[in-house]
Amino acid sequence: MSEIRGEKWVRLENAIIARLETQGTRFEIIVDPKLAWELKEGKDVDIREVLKGYIIFEDLKHGKRASEEKLREAFGTDDIFEIAKIIIKKGQLQLTAEQRRKMIEEKKKRIIDLISKYCINPQTGLPHPPVRIEKALEEAKAAIDPFKDPEIQLKDIVKALQPIIPIRMEMVTLKIRVPAVYTGKVYGLIVNTGNLLEERWLADGSLEAQIELPAGVKVDFLEKINKITKGQTRVEVVKKF
Repeated sequence: MSEIRGEKWVRLENAIIARLETQGTRFEIIVDPKLAWELKEGKDVDIREVLKGYIIFEDLKHGKRASEEKLREAFGTDDIFEIAKIIIKKGQLQLTAEQRRKMIEEKKKRIIDLISKYCINPQTGLPHPPVRIEKALEEAKAAIDPFKDPEIQLKDIVKALQPIIPIRMEMVTLKIRVPAVYTGKVYGLIVNTGNLLEERWLADGSLEAQIELPAGVKVDFLEKINKITKGQTRVEVVKKF
């Protein structure tokens, strides 16, 4: 299955449908699953890279395009890129069963690597072998989200494994101060990466927060925040445990 993107044919095996129903009409677009989820999570993503075809459909299956009149009525504009952002952020991302299976399998492999790297068996002080972790995941029936970063899911999955195998993950609490201009983009990352213990909004619009997260995820988390804020975030380690 293919669709035209300008003068280019695009293979849709690695694409999904983003769908939003509003004003009595269903609107659908073809998107990259990973980039669409990042945009939905508030990350700075170029919408032109997210879209797999520059067309807004009423019925993608039958190739029915949405009219400019209906687009303006529903969204107040007929700008494809602005409408696409709204559909992704407010609508649903539709995966086929095979796409979901493949994405979950990829996330599962990464999660197993992270657990093997960052967690230990408290009885021996040694990490569990990957084969044992995979078996425990199956026994625990731990839910793996195909869209969320493995690092974000790590804490909940380790908690699900604890009734199955003895396992412990070192945690760290960070105190963070984010300049006002970046709080909108950073807040979502904070609440999705760890446990938000405390937040305080200052008079100048900046944010002070304390977050608890796996110690092994700290470096990746700080790299993401520093990239968003251009290194203007202040971070202090409050405690490790």
